[in-house]
Amino acid sequence: MKENIITVIGSLNFDIIFKQKRLAEQGETLTADSMTTAGGGKGANQAVQCAKLGAQTYLVGAVGSDAFGGYLMKELQLYGVHTDYVQTVEGNTGIGVVNALEDGTLVATISTGANYSLNKSRIDELEPLLKRSKVVILQLEIPIDVVEYAIEKASQNDCYIILNAAPAAPISHEVLSKVNCLVVNEPEATYYCGAAISDLSSAQQYCEKLFEKIKDLLIITLGKGGSLIYNGDEKMHVKAIEVKAKETTGAGDSYIGAFAYMLLEGHGIKEAALFASRAAGLTVTKIGGQPAMPTKAEIEQV
Repeated sequence: MKENIITVIGSLNFDIIFKQKRLAEQGETLTADSMTTAGGGKGANQAVQCAKLGAQTYLVGAVGSDAFGGYLMKELQLYGVHTDYVQTVEGNTGIGVVNALEDGTLVATISTGANYSLNKSRIDELEPLLKRSKVVILQLEIPIDVVEYAIEKASQNDCYIILNAAPAAPISHEVLSKVNCLVVNEPEATYYCGAAISDLSSAQQYCEKLFEKIKDLLIITLGKGGSLIYNGDEKMHVKAIEVKAKETTGAGDSYIGAFAYMLLEGHGIKEAALFASRAAGLTVTKIGGQPAMPTKAEIEQV
């Protein structure tokens, strides 16, 4: 029997965030203005945003046997994420090094670590949880064949499947056709669509081509330009809220977590997208993805 449960299958990283004015040139050593550490990884970030909003959220993933893994587990539990399906394996936890620049943009390098220990047998163990879950969220920071297998299993168990196809990578057309909601940013949309998508106008022009690959709903996030929502009938533009961005780590993950939460609560697509836009906007006003993600009360005050 289905319950109000969101299951997130994905990555967990320990993030090291350097706040700096610019990137170093080749051969140059640059001193950052400040350094922050926080839990990260797209899977963990999305699960944290769901949990912070009050959703019963399970995270499926893996951490290493190092100190970083223990830190991530404690942080997730503090945020209210159920970690029963987060496995500790021998080796290193995934690491993300983020360079956050003054204008709010960022570049990041990640080490996959324990995230690539996930395999199909782990997904088979999820059957009881998938039977109970209404919504399943996935990304592409774990092995692609595992993502594809998880989508097949979630589809068989009548879950609403949200795929954040990030970072962009080849994925089976047959599997994509079982995705209820695909969420991509402009570069990812360009990758999957085969046409240059860089702003609202180009997103509106080519979204139908990308929508043909999936089942129900396409969301193209546009940063400061908001997001485009297309359900096969109507193209809806949702504006971003105006804020002074400190850095954008986790903004897209906040959007996805908030959107999933609203769907779980029975709200319509437009209302869910507006709520998600406010969540993402608040996230960029603070440093660090998971600590910056807002609660429901904070979003409702915007």
